[in-house]
Amino acid sequence: MTTTTEQLETVEITKLNAIAAGTNKKVPRIVAAGLGGKLMGTADLVKVTAEEITQDSMESLAEKDAREKAKYAHKKHISEEPWTTKNFSQKINWLNLILVAGVPAIGMGAALTITPQVKTLVLAFVLYVFSGISITAGYHRLYAHKSYDAALPVRMFFAFFGAGAIEGSIKWWGHSHRVHHRYTDTPRDPYDARRGFWYSHMGWMLQKANPKNRARADISDLVADKVVVFQHKHYLLLMVFSAFILPTLVAGYFWGDYWGGFIYGGVFKSFFIQQATFCVNSLAHWIGTQPFDDRRTPRDHVLTAFVTFGEGYHNFHHEFPSDYRNALKWYQYDPTKMVIYALSQLGLAWNLKKFSQNAIEQGLLQQQQKKLDRQRQKLNWGSSVEELPVWTREEFNQRAKKEGLIIISGIIHNVKNFIKEHPGGQALIRATLGKDATDAFSGAVYRHSNAAHNILATMRVAVVKDVSVNANTFDAQEQYMEKEKQN
Repeated sequence: MTTTTEQLETVEITKLNAIAAGTNKKVPRIVAAGLGGKLMGTADLVKVTAEEITQDSMESLAEKDAREKAKYAHKKHISEEPWTTKNFSQKINWLNLILVAGVPAIGMGAALTITPQVKTLVLAFVLYVFSGISITAGYHRLYAHKSYDAALPVRMFFAFFGAGAIEGSIKWWGHSHRVHHRYTDTPRDPYDARRGFWYSHMGWMLQKANPKNRARADISDLVADKVVVFQHKHYLLLMVFSAFILPTLVAGYFWGDYWGGFIYGGVFKSFFIQQATFCVNSLAHWIGTQPFDDRRTPRDHVLTAFVTFGEGYHNFHHEFPSDYRNALKWYQYDPTKMVIYALSQLGLAWNLKKFSQNAIEQGLLQQQQKKLDRQRQKLNWGSSVEELPVWTREEFNQRAKKEGLIIISGIIHNVKNFIKEHPGGQALIRATLGKDATDAFSGAVYRHSNAAHNILATMRVAVVKDVSVNANTFDAQEQYMEKEKQN
């Protein structure tokens, strides 16, 4: 008979990386005028240039990366230099510092002389919820993870009020977040949690990024969305109007509190939304449990969930990123999930993605097993049967009574030091020394507990040659009890 061995085609990793990075196809480039495309963006880290995103192959991209590596081969980028008084100003991303820290600081100073009306505080809270949900349900779950589809009015709402959070455009935010999921806990992760709490919280935006760690992710679906395109092109205008002008006009026109609307409905509202989002990058990678996987930093914690509109069950999220839910239990706090579900009931959202309960239960069980295995390794379970030496019957008979040996299930055990500790008394054990006590141990005299079997396993010293050996002494016990039932 003639057989032929047919070669299986191997995946080309370079091509797959090109698909993941979105560099395998031509994608329209969106250009925002002025500072609009740079606001809240660490361009050096996640920027996708026109040349990179419109090429058909990886060749030119590889050439550019090679040139960049050569550029810094003999010198360090400013981000790699230690902080000094001389280079401090060079290491700081001043635009982001002004937006994240400077504007709130000015607002706090102004708040000392401005007392808001109750209506203004209510307005600030409403806008806080609108912008916060626009980030979590819109920027994050709809756009970054495509966990559901939404009607045009919903997408417009998210784009407008999301801009008011001053966290960048959907295009920039979505790309940065996809890079985070692709490269979690690596140097290419924009908010690498391994670099510390404060770096992942805000530091990654306040200092210049290392271009050596530039990363890319496919965002062709984002730039094909007309709402995303419009928002990115006009981001600066939308951001200023949504964040500051809208609350100022509403509070001023309806109840004459212009300054209160600006400071509390604008500055403070945006500041608290930013901090809530930053907590997903820091707090959710720092405190809590890891019920699904502990190989990476994401964690689940109710405190983070309360701070972040339900984004606190982050270990679940990193395992099942396209699930529209972050919380599975009815009592777990996830208002974003409830908003998305409510939209679906109104016909404004559809294709809500959920991972199967089977996949979720598998993850939980596997992680529980990992934890049990680690705990198990810390305990003494006795030598494995494979590690034990093999003795002949003659060897056993010669050493048995002198050394305090008995046989159970083909395994020789040294019970000398346990004789005085035996709950059933010394006489029972002494009567079995030098003999096969399998039936007696398995139920003929006493049906021993689980603890007894475990303690016995720690006393193994050898196995008997040419005798059936079973490390699970429970098997002999079950066989004996079954035989007793039949009799």
